[in-house]
Amino acid sequence: MTGYYDIVLGLIPLAMAGITGVLSISGFALTTAIPMASVVAVGLIGHAMFVRAPVDPTPEVPGHDDSVQSDTIQTAD
Repeated sequence: MTGYYDIVLGLIPLAMAGITGVLSISGFALTTAIPMASVVAVGLIGHAMFVRAPVDPTPEVPGHDDSVQSDTIQTAD
């Protein structure tokens, strides 16, 4: 199963090669096309690191039920 981070890892070299190729074919110098493509690759990396940051799953505590609030006041009838 491919996850978000697998797709990002695949898009980084694809963006570098694809955008550099398209820009160099369209008339940009190679020394201009590579930095422009790297901006997209850095944007992908930044999105993966800061916008959709990998987080550790919270461990489930056995015997703990989140639906029951333990701080409620119970009155005796």
